[in-house]
Amino acid sequence: MHLREFQDQIDAIYGERDAARGISATVAWVAEEVGELAQAVRKGSPQRQAHELGDALAWLASLANQLGLSLDDAVSRFSHGCPHCESSPCRCVQAHA
Repeated sequence: MHLREFQDQIDAIYGERDAARGISATVAWVAEEVGELAQAVRKGSPQRQAHELGDALAWLASLANQLGLSLDDAVSRFSHGCPHCESSPCRCVQAHA
């Protein structure tokens, strides 16, 4: 499944409910799911890690939908490598976020 398809699927499944919940609550869910992913990375099985990674991605897709943004557009800045030095692997002296 491509990002656009995933984002559309999340919107079809949860869009109405997530929109009613609102952006602030969705950001809180994103943060909670990233925390659960961190815990799974430290202490969980690969299956649990994959589960939590999927949950975090789903909430990011929901947030993108509510903001009227495309995940494809959001990740496109990495299409030519590092968005700062445009190399792959990154050749920057300083780490970037």
